[in-house]
Amino acid sequence: MMTKKPANTTHNNEVRVWDPLVRLFHWFLVGAFFLAYLTEDDFITIHSWAGYTVLGLLVIRIVWGLIGTRHARFSDFVYSPKNILIFLKDTLALRAKRYLGHNPAGGAMVILLMLSLIATTVSGVVLFGVDEGQGPLASWVINHENFWAEMLEEVHEFFANFTLFLVFVHVAGVIVESLIHRENLIGAMFSGNKRKLDDA
Repeated sequence: MMTKKPANTTHNNEVRVWDPLVRLFHWFLVGAFFLAYLTEDDFITIHSWAGYTVLGLLVIRIVWGLIGTRHARFSDFVYSPKNILIFLKDTLALRAKRYLGHNPAGGAMVILLMLSLIATTVSGVVLFGVDEGQGPLASWVINHENFWAEMLEEVHEFFANFTLFLVFVHVAGVIVESLIHRENLIGAMFSGNKRKLDDA
């Protein structure tokens, strides 16, 4: 007689780690960020709406980080600087501990990316109002001097490029961890499933 598999597993050695909201957030954020980045000057309407999408996704993710499933919560992956440094040293020595959710470095990267994206989007919304007289803050910042527009543009571009740099570091980290633990972490963000710790 066949037994039914638990709802949170797909194979005997796998367990559901990333819930649908986390996965959808991740890939929609990737798409919206790159759409905004690639349409910076030439397609301002697309650029601005992609930016609004990023900001809206961040708000949802922050809320979900407080009330969501176990591995989605900030309390599951925010570690002390000491633990992050120890993990990075162990990674360089190819003996890093395996985690079901975000490891200490991955958790730090999530926070860094979110902060950088918040700075990028908020400065972008203000700049849109100052420079174009459009957006939700336009009526507040319509009277401006060129100095503020130039400063905001520098801040916006810096954080957009810094976010792109963090993305490359993040992808490199995912590849390294996948190789160390012989695990497809990119695939896990599509399926939501990872190998159980007991089988590591």
